[in-house]
Amino acid sequence: MSPSPLPSPSAQPGAPATSHPVPESCTDLFVSFTLIALQGFGGVLAVIQREMVERKRWLSNEEFIEEWSVAQILPGPNVCNLAMMIGQRHFGLAGAMSALAGLLAAPLVVVLALALVYARFADMPAVQGALRGMAAVAAGLVAATGLKMAAALGKNVLPLVACVLIAVLGFVLLAWVRVPLATVVFGLGGLGCVLAWRRFKP
Repeated sequence: MSPSPLPSPSAQPGAPATSHPVPESCTDLFVSFTLIALQGFGGVLAVIQREMVERKRWLSNEEFIEEWSVAQILPGPNVCNLAMMIGQRHFGLAGAMSALAGLLAAPLVVVLALALVYARFADMPAVQGALRGMAAVAAGLVAATGLKMAAALGKNVLPLVACVLIAVLGFVLLAWVRVPLATVVFGLGGLGCVLAWRRFKP
């Protein structure tokens, strides 16, 4: 899709003006998120970042990180939150529901079919080995996406050193110390908000 200097004519009144492409309709949202969901083996973070930022360019990398951060702290699945936020930005409630439906409808059918197959063949060593291999690929995709998103830290209001320290501390607390996710999100997230607010404060 080629860039357009104007927002979508069908976008909701009051939606933010943008110089990059936007969804053309609720159908465009539904189809786009369906294709994203069908590519999301082991999670769709890597796929949705590539599609939204690099391919469709509906969001800049900085906008994606901001919206993903909000989606992370809201109740419910992160990527569902993000899909509804993107849909609502352009087409209100209808857009939010279209994006969410696209994210869930086709994968639901696929998962139900695979569950029937898995129940029959789960004990086979070949199946167990294949699942372990897919887990390794999913971990690599998440790590690669994290590195792509880290490029936007240079434009963050906080110094790069502070951003890196907060990220490393979050990793240590979650992976090694085993602190509950909610504690890390609200603790380090609150710290980041306070530090950013102090830099904005006159």
